Amino acid sequence: MVREDKTTWKSNYFLRLVQLLDEFPKCFIVGVDNVGSKQMQTIRVSLRKHAVLLMGKNTMIRKAIRGHLDNNPALEKLLPHIKGNVGFVFTKEDLTDVREKIIENKVKAPARAGALAPLDVMIPAQNTGLGPEKTSFFQALQIPTKISKGTIEILNEIHLIKKDDRVGASEATLLNMLNISPFSYGLKILQVYDSGTVFSPDILDITPRGPS
Repeated sequence: MVREDKTTWKSNYFLRLVQLLDEFPKCFIVGVDNVGSKQMQTIRVSLRKHAVLLMGKNTMIRKAIRGHLDNNPALEKLLPHIKGNVGFVFTKEDLTDVREKIIENKVKAPARAGALAPLDVMIPAQNTGLGPEKTSFFQALQIPTKISKGTIEILNEIHLIKKDDRVGASEATLLNMLNISPFSYGLKILQVYDSGTVFSPDILDITPRGPS
């Protein structure tokens, strides 16, 4: 199989993006931080009959959109949101339904040292099943413990990591020892585009009221 040269690949990418923008009246701008290639492939497969996922470099996405503004000026509203590690999910179906399918594809993930915590991480009081030789490890993290039936017991619920803090190496090791995967990663819906209007995904939670 002959690999496309870079110029041909870029040209085909521009055509593909413009085609999708013309064909689909609705799309999600999604953040893809911490989503690996295997998970991305799973997401593509699960969305296949309902939506199209397209990734690309932001500079190429902006260039393709700017080159298409004469045909569709409303696309300019997308430009301020093409920043960071993002992609598009194009659809013709109900936005709320497609959002649910995107959310369903989140996967549990262990805490990695150096990663930003997307949420608070609590460890409940429990018998860890770990031997007494690990006691100093808990002491270093200032976690009160006692030895119960030959294993370490955590006495109180512990607020181990605060949201938006970086995960330390010791915290990551402890969570892995306890088989706790506190985070879940997947596509994060940042903005919604629908027929020329860009809005926050929170708007999808507002249910229109019918006649009383």
